[in-house]
Amino acid sequence: MGLLSNRVERSEIRPGDHIYTWRAVYAYSHHGIYVGGSKVVHFTRKKEVESSDSSNSISSLISEASSECPTFPDCGFQLPDSGVVLTCLDCFLRNGSLYCFEYGVPSAIFLAKLRGGTCTIAQSDPSEVVVRRAMHLLQNGFGNYDMFEKNCEDFALYCKTGLLPMDEPGIGASGQASSAIGVPLAALLSTPFKLFAAGPLGMATVTAGMYCAGRYITDIGVRKDVTKVEVENLSSHLGFRRIEDAESVNKSSDKVKNLLPMKRKRER
Repeated sequence: MGLLSNRVERSEIRPGDHIYTWRAVYAYSHHGIYVGGSKVVHFTRKKEVESSDSSNSISSLISEASSECPTFPDCGFQLPDSGVVLTCLDCFLRNGSLYCFEYGVPSAIFLAKLRGGTCTIAQSDPSEVVVRRAMHLLQNGFGNYDMFEKNCEDFALYCKTGLLPMDEPGIGASGQASSAIGVPLAALLSTPFKLFAAGPLGMATVTAGMYCAGRYITDIGVRKDVTKVEVENLSSHLGFRRIEDAESVNKSSDKVKNLLPMKRKRER
């Protein structure tokens, strides 16, 4: 692995490694945890979900592994109501190249890698802990897939670190998602500085600087809104988040209902 590429050979990976491969001509990458024995645990959409929205469309492309793997009979194992799946390394890569996600990188190296979803400043937990989390989630699920809030990279990052964002729902820990949002956002936010930028080159420098700053502050190793969640407590944690969201919606609905009598009274 190096500054420009994290590409590795199959002989170099070890159980507990966070691996990924590029899809659709480097448009996006798919991530998973290598658990040994040429097997990978990764996160896709649930089996029974059929939707035409963009997040599920990409996820369905990710989960298209061979239905009849000639090498491993258990390849494609996935519980009916779960998006976590076990596949062989060949089906995970789908003829793509193999890359290894880096952990504990210095800030300078992190910023030098302009594309998100390849490394993090956060430190990884021991490999045996990582594999245990991945196998536990294979049997218990990781909730619903979402391109921006909970995707395959978020799954792998959690398995490696045990860290989850605790703030209100929004962008997850995924470097890919923060990059996808960060590029247009950086261009938008840098517009007021165009008066100070000396031509197109100066403007590009300002935009790139804001993009890198955005990637840095959203990295799971830098964010202050993350907490360590034991994998055995993960389902209750996700359930608590869902209850909070439902309560928030109910409170908003109650406020609207309380305003309606006042409105009718004024109309009279």
